[in-house]
Amino acid sequence: MLNTQPRIAIIGLGYVGLPLAVEFAKKYKVLGFDINAERISELNSGFDHTLEIGGEELKHVLTKDCTSPVGLYCTNNIEEIRQCTIYIVTVPTPVDKNNRPDLTPLIKASVTVGQVLKRGDIVIYESTVYPGVTEDECVPVLAKISGLEFNVDFFAGYSPERINPGDKKHTVANILKITSGSTPEIAEIIDQLYNSIIVAGTHKASSIKVAEAAKIIENAQRDINIAFVNELAMIFNRLGINTTDVLNAASTKWNFLNFKPGLVGGHCIGVDPYYLAQKAQEAGYYPEIILAGRRVNDGMGAYVADQLIKQMVQQKTQITEAKVLILGFTFKENCPDVRNTKVIDIINRLKEYNVHVTVHDPWANVAHAKHEYGIICENGESKTRKYDGIILAVAHDEFKDIKLAELSKKNTVVYDIKSVLPNAMVSSRL
Repeated sequence: MLNTQPRIAIIGLGYVGLPLAVEFAKKYKVLGFDINAERISELNSGFDHTLEIGGEELKHVLTKDCTSPVGLYCTNNIEEIRQCTIYIVTVPTPVDKNNRPDLTPLIKASVTVGQVLKRGDIVIYESTVYPGVTEDECVPVLAKISGLEFNVDFFAGYSPERINPGDKKHTVANILKITSGSTPEIAEIIDQLYNSIIVAGTHKASSIKVAEAAKIIENAQRDINIAFVNELAMIFNRLGINTTDVLNAASTKWNFLNFKPGLVGGHCIGVDPYYLAQKAQEAGYYPEIILAGRRVNDGMGAYVADQLIKQMVQQKTQITEAKVLILGFTFKENCPDVRNTKVIDIINRLKEYNVHVTVHDPWANVAHAKHEYGIICENGESKTRKYDGIILAVAHDEFKDIKLAELSKKNTVVYDIKSVLPNAMVSSRL
């Protein structure tokens, strides 16, 4: 198939799909498909609001001709992707309000692909899922909608995304890629396809389920490790010991895993463990460590807010109507992504104390913050007030040199979640 220069469709042009599409477009003909017409218009103008792809890089690969032999053509017209031979699905896999896996975006994407699927086509999924989703949930949809027979008329693969939003070092081409296919021959074709653009190389898994499981445990492992140090932070706080000092000392051992305490949000680490837990329970096993880690991390926002209020009380601050500044709203530093940010948990908890909360974030997508959470980032007036409490929630580079004295009253409590501020400026750390 690679000898016939495949035409690739990327389904979903978000944080995962767009960088992948751009990388493939340097060598192949790529049609980027997204149901959001505004997103397509934005990309065709050469701008990416996620800031994952710079304007010059995007414009370099963009083409206005869907029939050109190489380059990226962005569209929301399903008929235009019918010409493709390989479809790569990169849509989100969130959880619902009860933390149960929500496969709706994945199923809808499968319906879309099924409408244009032809004999000989390959569908590759990159969305993070529990083992079995590709073959047990997605493939039947493809077969039903297309009327084609799996592994006879069309084929499937799974190659999990490993994108780290905001990371300009570990980009698509520089992260080793896991690949898999529904037959040995298809697995080899998919592996060759990715290997043709991934500088870091590929690892061909023995089956689709193995590839799915490998991805899901990557994030579950990280979640558990962060939960461990979050629990340590709560213990050391009671003992009057500086957690950062403890971790610095312990990290002098060569095999110590130097994780830091903090909020765990985003579209991966804060979500994926629930997918694994769901599948485990369906198999008759109730996971203890995975869900315990989730409980600890999900409770950190409320814990931080409570600790701030406690210290403000000790400073004899009148809590009702007190003013608190939150520095940072995104789920991680130097990134505009506010999806599943746990800073909202701090805000909601503080509001229970009738505290006035102001959010300042120079990176956050303001429109998304307001639409998804009702949060207004006051990046102008927020700098002109003085506050009773300040929480550094996200370690944006802009905050490392912030002049807190200009924002503080005599007894202002400064709580540094990320341990990036000088000791002299901070009342307490996580």
